[in-house]
Amino acid sequence: MTDHREIDRIVTAALDEDAPWGDLTSETLIPEDATATAELVAREPGVLSGIDVFAAAFRLVDPRIVVEALAADGDPFDVGAVLARVHGPARGILTAERVGLNLVQRMSGVAALTARYVAAVAGSGARIVDTRKTTPGLRSLERQAVRDGGGRNHRRSLSDAIMAKDNHLAVLTAGGRDLATALREARERMPHTAHLEVEVDRLDQLDAVLAGGADTIMLDNFSLDDLRTGVQGIAGRAVVEASGGVSLDTVAAIAATGVDVISVGALTHSARALDLGLDVVISAGSDAPVAPGAAP
Repeated sequence: MTDHREIDRIVTAALDEDAPWGDLTSETLIPEDATATAELVAREPGVLSGIDVFAAAFRLVDPRIVVEALAADGDPFDVGAVLARVHGPARGILTAERVGLNLVQRMSGVAALTARYVAAVAGSGARIVDTRKTTPGLRSLERQAVRDGGGRNHRRSLSDAIMAKDNHLAVLTAGGRDLATALREARERMPHTAHLEVEVDRLDQLDAVLAGGADTIMLDNFSLDDLRTGVQGIAGRAVVEASGGVSLDTVAAIAATGVDVISVGALTHSARALDLGLDVVISAGSDAPVAPGAAP
C-alpha cells in the first residue's frame, strides 16, 4: 500500500488543480446542509486498485464524509459491482467526485491490465514488472496498481539502482575502452548494497557484461531464439530480464524462453482508465433515488 502521506500529497495537488478557489457549481446550487449517499459502481469488469486514494479525495475535501470500502485493492469485480459507499455533506461529495474517480479509474485500469499479463505467464516462473514509463507525479500510485494486479515493481527511480542502458554504455566505452573493464571499475565505485543491471542488444555483448559483474542482464528487443540463447549463455550467473516488444500477444512466448523477469512499459503507459461511476442513491429531501452518473 502507498504511504498515506504520499497519497495525501498527490490527492491534495489534484484537488487544488480541480477546485483552486472552491467548487462554484456546488456552492451555488447545493444547500449547505444537504447530505447525500453515493455508490462507486463498476461499469465494466476489472481489478480494484486505489480505494484508499479514492477515499482520501473525500476526506481531504470534508472530513465529515464517510467512505465505506466494499471491496479491497486487488479484488476482481464484475459489471454492476458496488465497490464503495460514500455518505456525508453533499457539497463535499460533489466537489471530490471527479478527482476520486479519476485516480481510482486510472489505478484500476493499470491493475486490470497487469492482471492480464500475469495470467498470460502463469506457470512459467517469469515475473511481470513495471518500468519508469509512468505518468509524471503518479508513479507511487501506478506502482501500487501494478502490485494490486499481481505484478512486481522494477526500480522506483534513478536513485535506487544502477542500470546501464545503451546510451550509458556508449559513453562508458567511448575511445575504445573495454566494456568488462569499465564495468568492473564502476563496481568498485558502487555502494556495496547497490545492484548493477546492464542492458544489451546483442548476444556478443554477454561475455563482457558477465565479466564486468552484472547482477541482472536485460536482453532488449531480442528475438525468441536469441532470448533462449542468451538464457543458456548466462546460465544462472545473473538474473535475466527481457524487455522490448512485449505485448499480451507475445508475453507468453517470451516467458517460455526461460527469462526470469519481463519488464512491460505498457502496464503504465498504455493502460486505459476503467469505467467506474459514482451514483447518488440517496439525497436529503428526495423521495426517490437519483442516479446522475459520473461528473463531466
